[in-house]
Amino acid sequence: MNFDPLKQEYASNRFCVTARQGMVASSSNLASAAGLRILQQGGNAVDAAIAAAAALTVTEPVSNGLGSDAFALVWFKGSLYGLNSSGYAPRGISADKVLKKYPDGRMPQRGWTPVTVPGAPAAWAQLNKRFGRLTLSQDLAPAIDYARDGYAVPPMLSRLLEHETQVLRRELGNAPEFAEWFKTFTKDGEAYRFGDTIRLPGHARTLQLIGQSGAEEFYKGEIAKALVAQSQRDGGYFTLEDLASYQPTWVDPVSVNYRGYDIWEIPPNGQGLVVLMTLNILKNFTFEKREDPQTLHRQFEAMKMAFADGMHYITDPRYMKVDYHDLISDSFGRERAEEITDQAGSPAYKNIPGGGTVYLAAADGEGNMVSFIQSNFNGFGSGIVVEGYGAALQNRGADFSLNPEDVNYLMPGKRTYHTIIPGFITKDGQAVGPFGVMGMYMQPQGQVQTATNMIDFHMNPQMALDAPRWQWTDGRHFQVERSFDPLLVGQLRRKGHEIEYADPVGFGRGQIIIRLENGVLVGGCESRTDSSIASW
Repeated sequence: MNFDPLKQEYASNRFCVTARQGMVASSSNLASAAGLRILQQGGNAVDAAIAAAAALTVTEPVSNGLGSDAFALVWFKGSLYGLNSSGYAPRGISADKVLKKYPDGRMPQRGWTPVTVPGAPAAWAQLNKRFGRLTLSQDLAPAIDYARDGYAVPPMLSRLLEHETQVLRRELGNAPEFAEWFKTFTKDGEAYRFGDTIRLPGHARTLQLIGQSGAEEFYKGEIAKALVAQSQRDGGYFTLEDLASYQPTWVDPVSVNYRGYDIWEIPPNGQGLVVLMTLNILKNFTFEKREDPQTLHRQFEAMKMAFADGMHYITDPRYMKVDYHDLISDSFGRERAEEITDQAGSPAYKNIPGGGTVYLAAADGEGNMVSFIQSNFNGFGSGIVVEGYGAALQNRGADFSLNPEDVNYLMPGKRTYHTIIPGFITKDGQAVGPFGVMGMYMQPQGQVQTATNMIDFHMNPQMALDAPRWQWTDGRHFQVERSFDPLLVGQLRRKGHEIEYADPVGFGRGQIIIRLENGVLVGGCESRTDSSIASW
C-alpha cells in the first residue's frame, strides 16, 4: 500500500486517557509500552520511568542516548525529590585550549570538545537504588530487547533521521572520528526510512552492562576505558578520573505558587528557574481569555524578561553571583510586572538555536509519580559514538562561553547552563502531577503555556498540550504555529511584536499526567510527534 506517513490531511482529535493502576506518557509508543510492562511486572512509577527512559535512547536516538544528561522530579510516598544528573566539563579542558583550536571565540557544536560527562546512566542507577522495586537489569530489559531485536521506524522519527543524516553528513564529512556514528545510525550511509527496522546490538550490550553493574561499567569499567581511549586518540580531554568521580546530585526542588498551585523545578544549573520567573511575573495579572492579544502580549513580555535574567545569572550554582531564590521572590516578580507596558520591549538576549530532548511522565497506583527528562542537547549531539558500545555522546558543553566575563565561562569540572527541565505541580501539599515540554530553549516557554492553559483557562491535559504554541527567538521576534488566528497575529504585530508562522515541529513535545482527588490518573500526550500513553 502506498501512502505518506507524515501527511495529515485532517485534524486529529485526541481525548485524555484515564487509568487507576498506572500510566506512562512519552514521545514513543514503544517507550511507553516498556514502562507499562515494568508496572505490570510489579515495578513502581520510578521503575517504569527508568524503563521508558532507557527505551527512548533506543527508539528515539535523534534526541537522546546513552551519553545524555538527565534530570528528575520524583513524588514518592508524599514527598518531592529532585535529581540533577547533568555532567561537568572534563578537568583537562580550558577556554584557552579551546580558543587555540577554535580562534573564532565560540564553542564548537560537534566533536569531542563540547562533550561533558554523561549523566543519564548514573541517573537510572541512582533512581533505581533509592526508589526502585525491581532491579536495574529488570528495568532495562525492554530497552535491551528493542535494541537487540530491532524496532520499526515510526513517522516522525523517520523525518528526524533523514534531517539529522543530512545535517551530520554536511557538518562532519568524512572525518574518521565520526565514522562510528554513520556505522551505527544509518543504513549503509543512508537514513533509515519509515517502516525500516533498526537494530542496535552495541547499544543492547551496553545496556546489559549498565544493568548488571549498576552503571559502574559505564563510569569505571570497560565502557569508560573505551570512551577515554577514543577521546585521547581523537583529541578529546577525558580521563578515567572524570568518569570515575562522577555522581548525580540530589537537590531540593524550588517552586513558585501560581494561583494556588505550586509549580516545581530543579534549581540551577537548569533553566527551570526561567519558568518560575515567568509565572512569578504573570501572577500579578488576571487573565480571562487565552486567545486575547493582551494575555499573549503579557506572556510574551514576561517570558522575554525571565530569559534575559536567566541567561545572565544561571550557571553551575557554585559560580552564580546571586542567590537564585531572589530571582523568584514576590517583590522581584512585581517589579518586573510593573515594567510591562502596552508595547513590545527588547530585553538583551542571544539568538536561540534548535534542539533534541525527550521528556516522559510516569505514575503508579500507589500515588508515586515521576517527571523525567534526558537529552543529547542538539539533535544527535556531538556526533561521537563510543566504538562498539553504541553510546552517542551529547554536546552539552556547546552552551559554555569562552568569554571570561560571562557567567557561563568554560572551566574544568564546571556544569554549564542546562536547558532540560522536568516540571511538577502540587496543590496544598498534595501531588497534582508531572508535566514537561522538551525542545531546548522552547522548554520553559512550553511549560509556561501548558501550565497556564490548565490553571488559568481550565483546559484538560490533552487540550493544554494541543493548544497552538508560540516561541520567542530573540529581540521582539516570535514564531507561532500555523493554527494561530491571523487576526490575533495582526493585533500582536500592532503592539510591536515581530511574528512569523513556523513548522509545528519546532514548538516542543510534551507529556502530562494529572492525579485527581480520587486517585484516578488523567494523561495527555503530544500530538506533534510519535507520542503515546500506556496505562492500565
